[in-house]
Amino acid sequence: MKNNVQLTILILVSSLLFGCDTYNKDEFKKLIQNTYDRVQANLKIKGHFCLYLGSVKFPYTDIPPSKEDSQWEGWNKEDLAKTLPLFAEIGLLTRQPVDGKEELYHYDLTELGQEYLYSSYKKSGSGRTIYDNSFCYGPIKVIKVTDVSEKTYEHGKYSNNETQVSVYFDYEVVDTPEWVINNQDKLKALYDSSSVHLQNVTYPHMLLYIKGKDGKLYKDSSAHFLKKPYGKLLTDKE
Repeated sequence: MKNNVQLTILILVSSLLFGCDTYNKDEFKKLIQNTYDRVQANLKIKGHFCLYLGSVKFPYTDIPPSKEDSQWEGWNKEDLAKTLPLFAEIGLLTRQPVDGKEELYHYDLTELGQEYLYSSYKKSGSGRTIYDNSFCYGPIKVIKVTDVSEKTYEHGKYSNNETQVSVYFDYEVVDTPEWVINNQDKLKALYDSSSVHLQNVTYPHMLLYIKGKDGKLYKDSSAHFLKKPYGKLLTDKE
């Protein structure tokens, strides 16, 4: 994510073939694990499941909605009005009322929040710096590749007569922090059920590769999971 970092992995088909037409599942397992490990190291994130806060730079003070807001600014303020109170309640942010301004608060990171924060930024077309923040947890451990299928499409995602290779595998989460375990209902209410991943549970997933005309595979799927706050805020008061 940082500076729009996108990791695209190139691999030779021959290194993943066992015999003439059967993909080597063990080699794919190593490749996928290396991809996840590389993403975590390069982005310096605590894990592969990232809960998006919105565009915000800490410390931050609530900015009330305005008729002058662009559509994007309005949407961002709506996100922050849900995410910031939730993570303050969970313990990753501090929350202090603004003197003389009802329902406005100051927010900053706690020590725990600093540990799990992933912050990135980008420039908008107008030159504004947009800060994106997420709390990330849960490194992925690939257990096994269960299936590899190949199919050619007349009209593919990127070209005609495109061959796509779908790699199905099972994984576990190495570490789920207490702030996720103890707040599952709140996180699921705001981000959806797939925002919570627990240890000692096996999860299925699929990564997509595109077979190029040069006989190489180009990784198409994301190597981390970004969850956005599409649901509702559920607090201890409810």
